[in-house]
Amino acid sequence: MIKIIKQSITQDDVHQFLGNPFSDMIKFVADIRKEIIALGGELHSDAEAMLLETGSSQADLWGGNYYPARPQERRIEYTSLINIRPSVKNNSIEIKNEKIRSQIKTIALKLLP
Repeated sequence: MIKIIKQSITQDDVHQFLGNPFSDMIKFVADIRKEIIALGGELHSDAEAMLLETGSSQADLWGGNYYPARPQERRIEYTSLINIRPSVKNNSIEIKNEKIRSQIKTIALKLLP
């Protein structure tokens, strides 16, 4: 199950994603321009494809993982294969650019509990 999140959701909404397929983590892809998130699924690339189909630009999409049971400062993990982008000097699965990380954190904290 993958859903595009445009408005804040509840803790109960988030828990519906757990176990599909991961028990403690939910994959997501953030569109940092539109300030939305595609939440859920087994692969970041599936959520990325859904956002691209709905008009997002590849340059604005970044993947991560959300751990709802962790303390707020450790809920977001900025890693995904879709983040490997030598053209913008991100040669790792982890997002290295602090500005992009900050944008993702702001979006996630606005939309996710």
